Amino acid sequence: MTNSIGEILDTDVIFVIGSNTTENHPVIGTHMKRAIKKGAKLIVADPRRIELADYADVFLQIKPGTNIALLNGMMNVIIENGLHDKKYIDERTENFEELAKTVKPYTPERVAEICEVNKEDIIKAALIYGEADKAGIYYAMGITQHTTGTHSVMSVSNLSLLCGNIGKESAGVNPLRGQNNVQGACDMGGLPSDFPGYQKVFKSEVIEKFERAWKTKLPTKVGLTVPEILDKAEEGNIKFLYIMGENPMVSDPDINHVKKALRNLDFLVVQDIFLTETAELADVVLPAASFAEKDGTFTNTERRVQRVRKAINPVGDAKPDWQILMELSNRLGYNKKYLHPSEIMEEIGMVTPQYAGIIYDRLEEEGIQWPCPDVNHPGTKFLHEKAISRGRGLFMPVDHRESAETPDIEYPFIFTTGRILYHYHTRTMTGRVEGLNKISSKSYVEINETTANKLGISNGERVKLSSRRGEIITLAKITDIIDENVLFMPFHFADGAANYLTSTSLDSIAKIPELKVAAVKIEKLGS
Repeated sequence: MTNSIGEILDTDVIFVIGSNTTENHPVIGTHMKRAIKKGAKLIVADPRRIELADYADVFLQIKPGTNIALLNGMMNVIIENGLHDKKYIDERTENFEELAKTVKPYTPERVAEICEVNKEDIIKAALIYGEADKAGIYYAMGITQHTTGTHSVMSVSNLSLLCGNIGKESAGVNPLRGQNNVQGACDMGGLPSDFPGYQKVFKSEVIEKFERAWKTKLPTKVGLTVPEILDKAEEGNIKFLYIMGENPMVSDPDINHVKKALRNLDFLVVQDIFLTETAELADVVLPAASFAEKDGTFTNTERRVQRVRKAINPVGDAKPDWQILMELSNRLGYNKKYLHPSEIMEEIGMVTPQYAGIIYDRLEEEGIQWPCPDVNHPGTKFLHEKAISRGRGLFMPVDHRESAETPDIEYPFIFTTGRILYHYHTRTMTGRVEGLNKISSKSYVEINETTANKLGISNGERVKLSSRRGEIITLAKITDIIDENVLFMPFHFADGAANYLTSTSLDSIAKIPELKVAAVKIEKLGS
């Protein structure tokens, strides 16, 4: 997030797109509701009528996969009405002329047809955003999990730059991270092209720096993303895989493909706190300590580094992740030893500029937001205040493109997935909570009431869903919150798992799978 969660309370306009915030990020959703009570206006764009739609000044129930068209349409209206921030654009950005040329054909009439919404609502949303002094955009995987995901993020940035909302308090571009330490994992180099601090593995000065710090030779080639790893494993080109705290046998697209890939390995190690569906396929399972059994830090969605404190001793043979990795490294000949995670944090600060001033002693009372370049720095509430970090904000004009898989005669419905309030990711933890399972314990598919009536499907009936990759049996949930041609399914459940159906088509830049759009058919099975 360019800005902080607390800043939501003083914003003028909240634009939520591709995020079911009150269910997936309920604390942030509460901040949004409080801001609305204070007078903030709300724009919501989503294929489902999520709870926030009830609070919205304008709700755009867009067709899945049409985010870029909508954003370009809003920018068209803003420019046509002279609401763009000309002074900000001149002083702090570049490539505006190309953006204006690209969005000019995206008239409200054309975009309404692409997104299947009313043109008046597009105009209304654009005017609300364009007239605001402080407007923040909040998005999640409804933006990123498309073959056009990177371009969708660029479009979000374009809109924010257009109205001077980057580098401003209570505004900005704010991706809401899907899990509690996704931000921290990326910060620490959990990406195939990066060392900690987003320092690129292919830059010679970066390699030299880390080789000096770690006293070892390091690879200089960009690695593979998770989907690429699984493809190579199925082909037989990857023989060994080590999976930590991840459950791709439920969370990754095309589970039949995932299963083939993992079974084709010579050796699979899974390190987790429970025996997950993925761990059941492992040759060796390493029992890891849970968050309550270890010391450390999490970095949350607003870049805030927070302390995690050990409350109980690890159960059984479980060990903290850092200790398992250290002992493995020692056995493999790298003899670096740590006595406590605070020592690791000090090393992070030595090699990662934005973490340089973050040490355990400073985290005792409250977390610190990076960048924090030295121990006297208070941390950074919002980014790009004095200048855009690259010098000038770059407009990146992009066109709408259809999803990789669209409905046809054989598979006539758009299938999309997401989370619900009561479960977390693949239910590794929440699936063991009796109270949560009483509320929601089985997979289901949401079907528009008109669609259900045409197919003769009743609420609670068993149905079969099929795509080009697999089929599942689940329960029908009849609802009016989705459109007739759309089916929605939470992906949490291993029994009747949504990801047997989803597509492995990738964003060509970020290599993210298109989990949010697939083509399926549905058949009535009866009670």
